[in-house]
Amino acid sequence: MCSLPNKFLKFLFLLCVFALGCSFTSLSPCQLPDELLLRILSLLPAKDVVVTMVLSKRWQFLWMYVPKLVYDDSYQDIDYGRFARFVDRSLIMHKAPVLETLHFKLGQLCDGEDIHVWIRAANKCSVRELIIEIDTSFSASPAILPRSLYTESSMLVSLSLNNVILLDVHSSVSFPSLKTLGLLAVKYPCNEFVSSLLSNCHVLEDLCVEQCANDNVNILTVKVPSLKSLALHSSGDRVEDDAQGFVIDAPSLEWLDLVDYMGGFCVIESNMPKIVHAYIDVTYSLLRNILSCITSVQHLDLCLLTSQDAYPVGSIFPCLVYLKICTCETELLNLLMRVLKDSPKLRALKLGQSHGRLAIQTRSYWSEPSSVPECVLTNLETFEWLEYEGTKEEKEVAAYILRTGSCLKKVTIKPKSTSHRKKLEMIKELSFSPRSSPSCRLSFD
Repeated sequence: MCSLPNKFLKFLFLLCVFALGCSFTSLSPCQLPDELLLRILSLLPAKDVVVTMVLSKRWQFLWMYVPKLVYDDSYQDIDYGRFARFVDRSLIMHKAPVLETLHFKLGQLCDGEDIHVWIRAANKCSVRELIIEIDTSFSASPAILPRSLYTESSMLVSLSLNNVILLDVHSSVSFPSLKTLGLLAVKYPCNEFVSSLLSNCHVLEDLCVEQCANDNVNILTVKVPSLKSLALHSSGDRVEDDAQGFVIDAPSLEWLDLVDYMGGFCVIESNMPKIVHAYIDVTYSLLRNILSCITSVQHLDLCLLTSQDAYPVGSIFPCLVYLKICTCETELLNLLMRVLKDSPKLRALKLGQSHGRLAIQTRSYWSEPSSVPECVLTNLETFEWLEYEGTKEEKEVAAYILRTGSCLKKVTIKPKSTSHRKKLEMIKELSFSPRSSPSCRLSFD
């Protein structure tokens, strides 16, 4: 007979049922294989994982082989000293040949020396994924990570750092196996350090960078030939500087997420012929270089400050099938018609407000084009407009798409929250608009 306490037994059993979709409801947790129990234990914080050693002889050593450990120094309000000693002992005792994930959630009292010891222990455990996040809600100072992190972590495949400080290192940075890297609110020694760090990640495929104020990097350079996915975010809490911006050289890129509200710049040094998805949300006054390098894009999400000089005249997006344009800026109508004209295979169009719009902003004048874009006549199947306000220009655009969209199958209009009477007027106006496609279904939400 198994000697598990009833409450814990029931908890584990429920986790089993949840993890396997009730496939083993006829079994008790004691009858489940070790492999499954280890998967279930991976769902628990490390403190609860280690506690299972007292349940029975079978569980005494099982916890040592758990493939994922999450250490949270705020969990159950234990003091930091006890927490640090617990991490030391449990990492030393861990026996799995490979530790798939090691996750630290640390607070304001975390010690750099402790992190140094834990990183060395992680290397001995052949950790594949390392996550270090610092909670600075009670302290303005992020943790300083030891140099050993980026000189001795040869087995890491994934690394995520949040609210930390990286120190300069005289020896070469070495991440020979790293494929995924997340740098969120990280402070660096200088511009050159970031370039050196990335240039030594020879197999890196996924990179996410969220810049923070005073991170010592004005121009973030990403030159990684192997990179497939890139997210670069620079928010409004950074100190404005005309020299701030991004330089990208990633010819293998397939997915791009670029957000920059600082009005800086982005220079793309080589075309990205493999790009499939792109999300561009920037306040740059000059945009030609960005869109002209991603003409192979299939899914495009845009929020631009202006449509003027957005990309060179004559550029074509031959593969674009899905387009979303944010309606928060005044130039959206000009941008919309231009991209429609240059996207002959577009099948889905979506307009919506991703950000709030200032009350003082006014719409630019829109005039119906002399010729209907090819995609509207031959390919456009779905059209969706979120936060539709029913202004004169919006009514004209919506009516134009309905009247010329020969292949439209579904049009969805979601009016912006307003009076019931106003919504009824919007619905009535569009419901009686002529439609080119007899199979077009118009719906309102």
